[in-house]
Amino acid sequence: MQEALLRALRAAEEGRLPVAPDGCGPSLRPWCLSVIRNVFHEQLRARRRETLHRRNGALDAQPLPPPQDGHGTLSDLTQGLAALPPLLREALVLVGAEGLSQEEAAAICGVPVGTMKARVSRARRQLAAAMGREHARP
Repeated sequence: MQEALLRALRAAEEGRLPVAPDGCGPSLRPWCLSVIRNVFHEQLRARRRETLHRRNGALDAQPLPPPQDGHGTLSDLTQGLAALPPLLREALVLVGAEGLSQEEAAAICGVPVGTMKARVSRARRQLAAAMGREHARP
């Protein structure tokens, strides 16, 4: 979040804020969410590279402590969300948790609205199945 905030402030200083489609001022919410999304994906790629380097012995990493059993069990919802592929999880969080319309979420992710609708639908189906609440496909 700090990196995303720094990028947003830097853009504001440089006068690179987005303008709403109707031309009536900045459309900040979708733009800020796309900045956060981009920073998240960049950091995710960096973590994957670090993991790959560790596996190849390129980094001298300290061994991880053994996991503690019995602490912090996850709820079914959290486990179900974690099990979703990243693109489906992202679509479901933007539309379900953030309360964005599918059109806004599609603009943030840079995909067509139909693609966003399909991702949300698949994510909901997979989450319901993971939680043991199978729903018949319409």
